[in-house]
Amino acid sequence: GLAFITEGAIPYAASDPLHVIPACVIGSGIAGAMSMAFGCTLMAPHGGIFVAPVMGHPVMYIIAIIVGTAVSTVLLGTLKKNVVND
Repeated sequence: GLAFITEGAIPYAASDPLHVIPACVIGSGIAGAMSMAFGCTLMAPHGGIFVAPVMGHPVMYIIAIIVGTAVSTVLLGTLKKNVVND
């Protein structure tokens, strides 16, 4: 979520690791690479989006997060199997 607490994703990754984990890793990698390329800085060790006012290049950081999230979402939609309810 917005606080970057990701434990809620563990059940999804555990239920379908071959599809969920690669999608999350690729999206996260793209977001991280973009934030590095944009020169985003953060002196706080954690805090999620709530520490954006004290970071360098906060708008670019948020753009990187949005792009990474979009990539993960598209990959999950493409890779994840359809569930058939009986």
